[in-house]
Amino acid sequence: MKRSILGALVALAAVVPSGAAQGSARDQEIVTLSKTKWRWMSERKVDSLATLFDDAAVFVHMGGTMSKTQELDVIRSGAIQYKTAEIQETSVRFIGSTAILLNRIRLTAVVGGNEVVNPFVVTEVYVEHNGTWKLGSLSFTRLLTPP
Repeated sequence: MKRSILGALVALAAVVPSGAAQGSARDQEIVTLSKTKWRWMSERKVDSLATLFDDAAVFVHMGGTMSKTQELDVIRSGAIQYKTAEIQETSVRFIGSTAILLNRIRLTAVVGGNEVVNPFVVTEVYVEHNGTWKLGSLSFTRLLTPP
């Protein structure tokens, strides 16, 4: 009985991410790219983000879906000011040349002049083109737990 419980816990630990994603150099490359993206968003480095975002990228927020141009305009104008993204949990999976990163975060932002704090799971999809990673999708899913 004890062995089956221990075995179940070990199996569960293998699929449930804890803290920052750990793993291969490829995993770490995507995690580092994501952290850099959050920094650029908070610093409103639109030129750097424009290079990272694929031209066909889509951005899904609580209030709607945006194109690359729309997302960059929102960041540039300060309509959404990303202040801090406290990353609580990260996981990365690969399907061929596509990386899917999930971040559980506590996001502090200024939206419409009001500071808001929300818990999200953010899905980031990166596609590798000629050795360079491009962000293809960024999607915010608000969690029902308190921030």
